[in-house]
Amino acid sequence: MIPLIGRLYREHNIVTSIFGRPIINRSVISLIKTHRFVRQVEKEELSIHDTYSVLEVLSGLILGPSRIDVGKLALKYRATDHDVSMEDYVKEAVADILGDKAEPREEPQDVVLYGFGRIGRLLARLLIEKAGSGKGLRLKAIVVRKGSPKDLVKRASLLRRDSIHGSFQGTIVVDEEKNALICNGNYVQVIYSSSPDAVDYSQYGIKDAVVVDNTGMWRDEEGLGLHLKCKGVSRVILTAPGKGNVKNIV
Repeated sequence: MIPLIGRLYREHNIVTSIFGRPIINRSVISLIKTHRFVRQVEKEELSIHDTYSVLEVLSGLILGPSRIDVGKLALKYRATDHDVSMEDYVKEAVADILGDKAEPREEPQDVVLYGFGRIGRLLARLLIEKAGSGKGLRLKAIVVRKGSPKDLVKRASLLRRDSIHGSFQGTIVVDEEKNALICNGNYVQVIYSSSPDAVDYSQYGIKDAVVVDNTGMWRDEEGLGLHLKCKGVSRVILTAPGKGNVKNIV
């Protein structure tokens, strides 16, 4: 269910909800609680199987940006005589945003986080949370120094829980085989490097990326320029105060 919700949000800018409660970037427990909430409103049960069927149909359609309450759709279909299939029912319900009525999508902007301390992790959370529509910023990779053998698991844990900002809203899956994190359905490559000019981002499918250097180590034009020597990079932003001719924008 979570991958379908994320895909609808990222690829079509569709915000899904259940009786007014958004279900984007929510954990499994949160989704279960949201389904139980319907019992208080409608005095009847709404199962995950009901809403999953609606999401399955929606994910197979070409849709325009919109807000769709899958909980209400599921219960309305249940109340029918089932003389039409779930697919036909949902298609009729979303007819206004079907096919050529959808807005053309622009290419998203690839973003790479160089460094993954607290600032980097907070940026990652924001980028993942705002990853809908595919028109804006898309976190493609984080670059860090190689740590312990369980480095990837440790970094996932740090992203998942923050002592000040609380828990990550959603799911984080560790893909050790591909050395990546899958955050709310967003595939984020983890790249190990000790130098800004030693990464070929193009081999990871990254192009014209904005690199956000949040290490605080390279703060002048010469140091930040090392990032621009890498294939797949077009611009560099730093989160620490710049030195020399580097502009500081607050």
